[in-house]
Amino acid sequence: MVPAELNSPGYEIPPEARNQVVITTLDRIYNWGRSASVWPMMFGLACCAIEMICTAASRFDLARFGMEIMRPSPRQSDLMIVSGTVTKKMIPIIVRLYNQMPEPKYVLAMGACASGGGPFKEGYNVVSGVDKFIPVDVYVPGCPPTPQALLYGLMKIQEKIRGESIKSARWYQKGPDAAETPIPLLGPDLIDPRKIEFIKSVQAKRNQEA
Repeated sequence: MVPAELNSPGYEIPPEARNQVVITTLDRIYNWGRSASVWPMMFGLACCAIEMICTAASRFDLARFGMEIMRPSPRQSDLMIVSGTVTKKMIPIIVRLYNQMPEPKYVLAMGACASGGGPFKEGYNVVSGVDKFIPVDVYVPGCPPTPQALLYGLMKIQEKIRGESIKSARWYQKGPDAAETPIPLLGPDLIDPRKIEFIKSVQAKRNQEA
């Protein structure tokens, strides 16, 4: 049986030939294959990780979506599920893992903490959302989200993959590769390397005023 989403290119196909002839586009068949074989990275940060584990168990069965193979290595993964509280101590490691993932790669922020800090927002040791350092494709709200909510977020990732085109995808464009995301510097506080020049300018202005 030919998948319906592949055999609907906008051309009329006689009913008697619909299960024998496929007319499709390269984008559609390529994205269909990618969306049905997403490999999440196997790591969790806090209580949301327990719900992620439940989602992979037999009751909810991620294998229906082709996502049951959670890889222990970022170099074999294409989906990062940030499940739990992102602390300032952990964010440099998260960014390093994200940089090690090959393109195409996607990020799902699972739960209130990963999306915006949750009940610890503006805490002295918590990052108010992982999207301050790496790009996020899908947000799943909740504290913690249920396995059904995570499944819905994963289906949204599939929808995004199926809507992409080889012509516009950044990993197929000619030219230099995209620069790595700068790894935050952890010292007395967390510093984003992209803001160092701004911090220096503010400090210089204060020194002049003093």
